[in-house]
Amino acid sequence: MKIWCLHGAVGMTADWDEFAERMCAVGQEVCMVDLWGFVEEGACSFADFAAELNARVRAEEEAPVLLGYSMGGRLALHALLEDGVPWRAGVIVSAHPGIRDPEERVMRVAKDAEWATGAFSGSWQKFLADWNSQGVLEGEMVGRLGDRNRLEPRRVAVARGFMEWSLGKQEDLGPRLGEIECPVLWLTGERDARFSALAEEAIPLISNGLHRVMSGAGHRVPWDAAEEFAQLVHEFVANVKAP
Repeated sequence: MKIWCLHGAVGMTADWDEFAERMCAVGQEVCMVDLWGFVEEGACSFADFAAELNARVRAEEEAPVLLGYSMGGRLALHALLEDGVPWRAGVIVSAHPGIRDPEERVMRVAKDAEWATGAFSGSWQKFLADWNSQGVLEGEMVGRLGDRNRLEPRRVAVARGFMEWSLGKQEDLGPRLGEIECPVLWLTGERDARFSALAEEAIPLISNGLHRVMSGAGHRVPWDAAEEFAQLVHEFVANVKAP
């Protein structure tokens, strides 16, 4: 069975290399989706992304599993909520279902605009340092992320991602989570209290949903607890029945 993986903000397909190796060892194929390709040619809303991704997946002979981390998890939720969803199951990792408060949404759009400016212009190294210094990203990674210096030539797309897919522009998906029909595994880190609490609120709204908290992990679950994460995803996918 194939697993389509969506990386996070300031992420890249190479982030999934070690995970793909672990999945290959147990007979599961990984398709690493390049999110920046969706915004390099221009605007791409959440709805546009979901429609395009799902159109690509419908060409698959067998319905795959959709896995998304952080920003990629939010994009994955939109794909799972589109009509005629082509996915066998979903794995949502450290994702935010949406901001309820209108004022907080406005503030988040402004903050993401600042990140977009940093990604688009100025020192790329300073931008990366500022990004990685966020408290939410603290953790002891045992897994390997892709080399972010390779993203610098695509900094326009990274900046556009902050603008197009800002959490502040996303609707609150909470009221719609009950529309997801396929099984969903929602993973968060033990040291990421905020996103674990969000998952606890979200998962009862999904008819076939399961929340697991990864011991010792922070926000970057797939890399803070790389081996345990791969094992849990493998077990979940192996037990998912064909639609």
